[in-house]
Amino acid sequence: MARWDASPVPPKLLTKRLVVTEESADDPLRIQYTTVHGYRRAFRTAGSGPPVLLIHGIGDSSDTWDPVIEELAEHYTVIAPDLLGHGRSDRPRADYSIAAFACGMRDLISVLDLDRVTVVGHSLGGGIAMQFAYQFPERCERLALVCTGGVGPKTHPLFHVVATPGVETFLPLLRVPGVKAMGSVWLRALRWMDTDLGRDAEDLVRVFDALPDSPARSAFLRTLRAAVDRRGQVITMLDRCYLAEGMPTLLIWGARDAIIPVDQAHLVHEAMPGSRLEIFPDAGHFPHHTDSQRFLTIFRDFMDGTEPAGYSAAQWRTLLRTGRGMPQAGTMPVAVPDPVEDATLGA
Repeated sequence: MARWDASPVPPKLLTKRLVVTEESADDPLRIQYTTVHGYRRAFRTAGSGPPVLLIHGIGDSSDTWDPVIEELAEHYTVIAPDLLGHGRSDRPRADYSIAAFACGMRDLISVLDLDRVTVVGHSLGGGIAMQFAYQFPERCERLALVCTGGVGPKTHPLFHVVATPGVETFLPLLRVPGVKAMGSVWLRALRWMDTDLGRDAEDLVRVFDALPDSPARSAFLRTLRAAVDRRGQVITMLDRCYLAEGMPTLLIWGARDAIIPVDQAHLVHEAMPGSRLEIFPDAGHFPHHTDSQRFLTIFRDFMDGTEPAGYSAAQWRTLLRTGRGMPQAGTMPVAVPDPVEDATLGA
């Protein structure tokens, strides 16, 4: 994960050019918009109390938090953005790397006059949350990672295929009524057969339905290829988990997650001593949908039972210099030579 400039962005400098507009004044969780760096970003915010930033996964939107966001807003100040290129936010030809998304989250909370937040990330959003904590440790109070990406290479083979160059030629077929219908039937058949992937059939159909046009598909592919290639995830946070020393961390996973297998949960848990791991036995990749009440209970208990992490530049320097707590040899993902990729890069 790349290290970007971690210096705070003064909110007053941003708010001179960033104006929040509202769609409706009736719903406290209405979609609002702000323009950051020339691009319109959608987000929802409600509630009062300790600020909690909710980051969704790839191809998704803040809608993924619908089963839990209203109750969370009863206890916390909730901020749920649509990432750039996702949901109702703009879909420019831009940087969709994990580091860029983390910077976007820093800028958004700065616009909203929030100095520090607890970050909750699902799937790709978990990778962004970890990157946020790495780039901006002074802005992060706690981490809650839900079926997070950014651990090891394992992910569903479907993502390997979609990340392969040239696939964009065929993605428009997803909008053809017959193809779309067959895809939905296939996913629901997998659910009927009680497969792990089928457990998330409704959510996967919803995500693919959110790719209505060429800009949306392009943003999806740029985001995916920044994190996944034809051999799996290319980003890992295991080599710098030691920097999370003192950061309260909650890990939530579905035991039947077909997108990012549950063995990745145990890898993160081992790499982050002091982290809390909760596995939902009947859940797939969306445990906050499968059992929203258990999710809420666990999260509130986590918040009540932990204090916000402190930040010390001196301690950060010491950790970087000593590498204290780095994983043992043999526990990290190993780069395997790929003749096809090497030939492409050498061309």
